[in-house]
Amino acid sequence: MSETQIQEIKTKLAKEGQMQLMRFFDQLGEAEKENLLRQIEHVDFDMIRHAMASPASVSRESLIEPIHTVTVKEQEAQQKRWEKVGREALSQGKAAAVILAGGQGTRLGFNGPKGTLNVGITKEKYLFEILLENIRRNTKGCEAVMPVYIMTSVVNHEATEQFLKAHDCFGYPKDKIHLFKQDMAPALSLNGKILMESPSSLCLAPNGNGGWFRSLLRAGLIEEMKADGVEWLNVVSVDNVLQNIGDPVFLGAAIDGGFGCGAKVISKVSPDERVGAICLRNHHPSVVEYTELTDEMRLARRENGEYLYQFGVTLNYLFKIADTEAKAGHTMPIHQAVKKVPCLDEAGNMIVPEEPNAIKMEYFIFDILEFFDDCLVYECIREDEFAPIKNKSGVDSLDTARDLYQAKFGQVL
Repeated sequence: MSETQIQEIKTKLAKEGQMQLMRFFDQLGEAEKENLLRQIEHVDFDMIRHAMASPASVSRESLIEPIHTVTVKEQEAQQKRWEKVGREALSQGKAAAVILAGGQGTRLGFNGPKGTLNVGITKEKYLFEILLENIRRNTKGCEAVMPVYIMTSVVNHEATEQFLKAHDCFGYPKDKIHLFKQDMAPALSLNGKILMESPSSLCLAPNGNGGWFRSLLRAGLIEEMKADGVEWLNVVSVDNVLQNIGDPVFLGAAIDGGFGCGAKVISKVSPDERVGAICLRNHHPSVVEYTELTDEMRLARRENGEYLYQFGVTLNYLFKIADTEAKAGHTMPIHQAVKKVPCLDEAGNMIVPEEPNAIKMEYFIFDILEFFDDCLVYECIREDEFAPIKNKSGVDSLDTARDLYQAKFGQVL
């Protein structure tokens, strides 16, 4: 990097009040200097300014109201029509899948990218393998192969790439699978200073699943998609073995209804289930976290006895690229958590804090919905489409996912 570029970075840091990042610069070797400068170049200073101007946790004055959900019963009359519309779009290559797979399987006792988790008992069966099979099942008979974009992170990109190569992408066309890295966000001190992990490296963490679209933009993949004729993105989490990716009926319903986005939802087990409830917030589609629902709201019912806020999101969304790109410049809410983060002190010594010392920042995917005027809220049956692997045991665990997979497909994993 030239001296002019280095000086520009120093000027930027001085303006942002972050010159502490250059404290050890003159002591570094050339490769270490390059690494530090590249990391600084990718820092989203707008995110930091917004975070420090906002409360430590997202709390907004809001008018929260119910939103119309297209229930399973309501879908029956239009199902054939929507499936036809969706299959036509799939055959024309107008839809791609985006799998959010930047995390590790640490909570499951697994040391590796979550998508590489073997969920089989009698045979090897991996999460990535299952999701690709689910896509093939939905797009069978379509003329085009659905492109798949997998969002990794700095932590697991190389391991994910090597895994897919070693398994020959499980028979999925290699030229249709693209990996891209999730943007990172620095950890901040409680007074807003970026923390350092080493003299040549910042304390960085993935910036949350809500950063997926900007990460695609940064990688130049949105332009590539548009050039290939892709108009819709089906964005899903990696950890749901029943994830219904490329569902032609869901896609057809969104296209037919003129929506710019859609969200699959399930009926909550009870008003107290700890899932985000889909709603209208200030007349825009939104997800209200269970902690935001008052007792009165949680228990409010319609005339037919159903709860007003009955439906929770499953992390299966549709986004029309043109509409999402038009809204990509909006400032999303930043969700903050105060954590214990090991870091360097002013003298360059590593400290392991006993008390929370840092702010971690994330974007959440459901906050994107608030930039749209309307959203297709589409009910699916829990047992058919929702078997996440979040915990090592108990609810939403590997065991429950295996049971639900077997019940749906009649296959023992």
